Amino acid sequence: MERKPQHTYLDPLDAIWLTVAARVGFKVERSAEVYASTDGKGVMTIGTPSTLDPDDCLAQMILHELCHSLIEGAESLGVPDFGLDNESERHVVREHACLRLQAWLTDKHGLRQALAPTTDFRSYYEELPEDPFADDGDPAIPAARLGAARSEEGPWAPHLWEGLDATARILEVASQFRAEDPDVADPPIWSELKQ
Repeated sequence: MERKPQHTYLDPLDAIWLTVAARVGFKVERSAEVYASTDGKGVMTIGTPSTLDPDDCLAQMILHELCHSLIEGAESLGVPDFGLDNESERHVVREHACLRLQAWLTDKHGLRQALAPTTDFRSYYEELPEDPFADDGDPAIPAARLGAARSEEGPWAPHLWEGLDATARILEVASQFRAEDPDVADPPIWSELKQ
C-alpha cells in the first residue's frame, strides 16, 4: 500500500516569516528568476534556495524586504519594488537606510548577525556602529529613523515585532543543540545569535 503523507515539512523560521509577511499584506512566492522583488499588488517574490547565497534564509530575505517597505512608507506597498531602482546607484542612500533599520530592529532581539543581509551591501552593514542611528553624517539616518517609527504602526505592527521575538526564541533553543559535524565546514547562521 502506498503511503500518502498528510502534511509537508515547513522550516519553523520560514513559517514565522511567511506569516509575518501575510499579516503585513504579502503573499510570498519563490522563483529562480529574481533575487527579491515585489509587484505592487501584494506579491513578494524571493529567489529559490539554489539562487541565493548559502547564508541567505527566507526569514532574512523577507525581513529585508519589509525593511524596504518601512523606509518607503505605506504608500510604497502598491508600487513595484517599493518604487526603488536596484539596477543603478540612484537609491543607494535608501538601501543604506534599510540596512540601518534592519540592524536596529534585529539588535532588539540579538539577531543582528543571524539575520544580516548577504548582498553586496554587507560590508556597509558590518561597518555600522553599535547604535545604527548614531549621527555620523550619513544621509540615510533620517529615513532609517522614520522607518523605525513606522515599525510601531500598521500594517507592520505588531507582526514584525512578533516575528523577531519568535525568531529569537527559536534560535536560542537551536543554539543549544548545535551538532559538531566534521563534514560541515561553516557554522550555521544562527550560531551568530547574540545572547
